[in-house]
Amino acid sequence: MDQVKFLFKYRDVPNYADIDVYLKHSGYAAARRALQMEHDDIIDEIKRSGLRGRGGAGFPTFIKWNGIPKNWEQPHYLIINADEGEPGTAKDRDIMNAMPHLLIEGCIIASWAIRSNACYIYIRGEYMQPARQVQKAIDEAYERGFLGKNILGSGYDLDVYVHMGAGSYECGEETALMSSLMGERGMPRHKPPAAPLPVISGVWQRPTVINNVETIATVVPIMNSGPDEYAKYGTGILGQGPASRGTKLVTVSGHVKKPGNYEVVLGTPVREIIYDIAGGMWKDRPLKFFIPGGSSVKMLTPEFLDTPYDYESLKSAGSALGSGGLIVCDDSVTVPAFIARLCEFYAHESCGKCTPCREGTNWLVKIHRRLLAGGGRPSDVDLLLQICANVEGRSFCGLGDAAVWPIQGAMRFFRDEYEELARSGEAARSKQFDQLKVLNN
Repeated sequence: MDQVKFLFKYRDVPNYADIDVYLKHSGYAAARRALQMEHDDIIDEIKRSGLRGRGGAGFPTFIKWNGIPKNWEQPHYLIINADEGEPGTAKDRDIMNAMPHLLIEGCIIASWAIRSNACYIYIRGEYMQPARQVQKAIDEAYERGFLGKNILGSGYDLDVYVHMGAGSYECGEETALMSSLMGERGMPRHKPPAAPLPVISGVWQRPTVINNVETIATVVPIMNSGPDEYAKYGTGILGQGPASRGTKLVTVSGHVKKPGNYEVVLGTPVREIIYDIAGGMWKDRPLKFFIPGGSSVKMLTPEFLDTPYDYESLKSAGSALGSGGLIVCDDSVTVPAFIARLCEFYAHESCGKCTPCREGTNWLVKIHRRLLAGGGRPSDVDLLLQICANVEGRSFCGLGDAAVWPIQGAMRFFRDEYEELARSGEAARSKQFDQLKVLNN
């Protein structure tokens, strides 16, 4: 499939993070245009582009923007979710490091569209260098009049702030992120209908829009090239059911020859991403499985290599596009050991608010440890699935689901590896019992 670059068009330009270089490559032209447009006209262009949230959920961006009160009677806030903590995902880091002004320009456009005078970029605590790059870009934008009072002579005021998290995976969930931003503990809140949507009552109980870094950065090339040009690429037809339009940044990691971040047209077959774009399998070993959207989605096997990389196709295959973290594993990987490592991660990152997640993730760790230590029982395989069923869909946020989906995906294709571990443990115990009987006699 022919690839086109929207976000990564100038990625390899030397010093593109510097404002002078950025300005030489159409920098802030989209912001100038947007500030001369009506708010709803900008939202309409985003709608026509088909842009969906690039953080994982794939929710249409224009719906969030359109849902916020269309007045200036109370403060509105734009929050950029840069808490990129999903294992296997590093594309937002690339944007913040190499092209921070693309993010800042997107913030200006989005803030004007939703009538916000304040934008907060919430960056995960481990991302020190990206935070420095973004702050430097913000400072340069203030110096040149792109931020602050009366930006570009438009009469519009906008302040942008960087807020560092403390390394909590949980704060990638939008309600936990808002709590953390307000100085509270980073734990999820009630969702609708028990609580209003963030666009009605979000941070500081004010109308709030929360978008991912890639989502906001993509607004700039959409405004520059036009929504119809962006919507030419991808799968599905806008207005006629679900569609995946435009491009997606994909972090390819694991057993490939050229791991890294790539911009691909949505609908590109997974085979093409792994074997052509990322150079093929490391040491030319056979592919065993791949996880298409970050560690929290279900794995797929080589029979799904020709699946188009888009929201609908991956969902139909039994997985998800998620955050765009394509993890590739060859035949040297033992699936239960691989999943055990993920279980350790999610148990550690659980905030502890919900009993199913708090207790269930720890039990998943304990059972995996028992299996891998040679103490497995025949009932352990079904017990793992039973625990998964009691965690899935029973948490305030998606961390519970994220913890169990990798296990459910592994059981779909590699249940035999778990059963072999359970049989080995049972055989070892039987041998020990026989030896004990001999000693006792």
